[in-house]
Amino acid sequence: MRTLIALILWCMLFVLCWPIALVVLFLFPLFWLLLLPFRILGFTLELGFKLVGAILLFPFRVFQ
Repeated sequence: MRTLIALILWCMLFVLCWPIALVVLFLFPLFWLLLLPFRILGFTLELGFKLVGAILLFPFRVFQ
């Protein structure tokens, strides 16, 4: 659904101002590649915090 909305918005932008739409079309993959390491870092930190929380809460789960 999110992809469909993005496609419709891009088509509207293409009709209204096609040079900007083409620039967006070429710059979006570069922007995504620049942000990819931060997404991987966030995913790694989230898993690390979940692991630490599971380790700390394990004794309480055993005694329930």
